[in-house]
Amino acid sequence: MRASATPAMSSGLLTDVGRQRQGGVNQDAALALDLPRGGLYAVADGMGGHAAGELAANLALDALSQHYLDARSSPPSRLAEAVQAANLAVLRHAVGEYVGMGTTLLAALVDRGAVTVAHVGDSRAYLLRGGDLFRLTEDHSWVAEQVRLGHMNEQEARDHQWRSVVSNALGGEERVRLELFAFPVRAGDRLLLCSDGLSGVVFDQQLLEMLSRRAAPEDTARALVNAANDAGGPDNITAVVVDVHRDVRVPAYPLPQRLEDGPTYVDVLLSAQRGNSLITYLLLMIAYFTLLGVMLIPERRVLLGLVGTTLLVIVLIGQRIWMARRAGTVLNRPTASLNRGAVPTNPASGTATAERPAPDSRS
Repeated sequence: MRASATPAMSSGLLTDVGRQRQGGVNQDAALALDLPRGGLYAVADGMGGHAAGELAANLALDALSQHYLDARSSPPSRLAEAVQAANLAVLRHAVGEYVGMGTTLLAALVDRGAVTVAHVGDSRAYLLRGGDLFRLTEDHSWVAEQVRLGHMNEQEARDHQWRSVVSNALGGEERVRLELFAFPVRAGDRLLLCSDGLSGVVFDQQLLEMLSRRAAPEDTARALVNAANDAGGPDNITAVVVDVHRDVRVPAYPLPQRLEDGPTYVDVLLSAQRGNSLITYLLLMIAYFTLLGVMLIPERRVLLGLVGTTLLVIVLIGQRIWMARRAGTVLNRPTASLNRGAVPTNPASGTATAERPAPDSRS
């Protein structure tokens, strides 16, 4: 799916079957959907057999985009609800010959000056800012958990026979577990969403160098796919590149913060997001009592109006400062840098594995 870009950003995507997948079936799918104030971008990597994986990935993206467009809650909640809708769409079709199918899902919602990321599985999101490349997501996979526990290193994980075994995917159970977090973006930022067919064979330093060339997003996506194929193309390959061209004000709603416990059940995340709305209620209460005071004590309306306005400004400034400090923790450790060369990466960042003992595996 592809639509024309908004003035504040541009995007490009490409998905390719790779060079070693038998049958020529591409189980990856990608989405780039322009919205009035930004865009919704996603990558899905299906599993469960050729036909099942392809179906699962496309079902997930169709449900994701349709539910997001139809829902009316705040954008972060809408995105989480849309991921849950995608999960149910895959789960309900996992019958008969499609039993056991599933898919990863990585979605990025750009809304004005912020991006919200929803993550299930081992597709990856990266942010290029200046000369630094930040890996925004941690893999929900068996080998990634072993690295976090210190049982193997990154190179051993890349070469391990179970590197494609994911510990979290859509279609496994009725309530999806996901990571949901957001942070402000600024002019010059470049966002990459990709399946493991790219990140598994093209290392972060090479990704940094290719993204830094600043070719058009469509050309960059093609160059990334070509690099994965040049490295052997052992899996389907998908890249979505999004460029932010100008600064836009951060939205007023609270930006969800990354939880230390890793992927969390969707209803828990939605409850936390509703809890973040307390600041909105506080602002409404201040405005209400200010207006009430002006009506009941008209001779003090100037003083009351000044006090109410001052309180509103203080709360808003405090909210913005708190959000900026919390959101900044997403970008506290670049995995590669043009200025310093490759940055040693330690993926130990609190991503939980599945609670069930039998993880899903791509076929």
